[in-house]
Amino acid sequence: MKTTIATIGKQKYKTEIQTGNHIIMADEPIEVGGQDLGFTPTELLESSLAACSAMTIRMYADKKGWDLDKVEIKVGFKRNLATNQITFTKEIQLYGKLDDDQRQRLLEMGSKCPIEKVITGNVLVASKLV
Repeated sequence: MKTTIATIGKQKYKTEIQTGNHIIMADEPIEVGGQDLGFTPTELLESSLAACSAMTIRMYADKKGWDLDKVEIKVGFKRNLATNQITFTKEIQLYGKLDDDQRQRLLEMGSKCPIEKVITGNVLVASKLV
């Protein structure tokens, strides 16, 4: 099992994230004290949902042999601090020669991606000091 490691030093908010051979940077915008060197944690979460949905749609269209040229997904995130309700919005743009039934089925498949199942499920985080 691959492990994801996030490392932050004394530089405020700048965090290196590594999984296997892949490294990305997370940070906060300048207006909140960061240096805007990478995705914010919220943007990383949004990008996980967008990428997983796009990949799931692509895999399903390929399996069916449908003429899907490209998928573009925009994900937004809103949090109501009063109710602690979190809402993700996904705008899915499908390019290719698809009929209405195919487009509807691909919309449905986009909600079946593993990341969406995780964020809409009953999630627990177990933390410990090592």
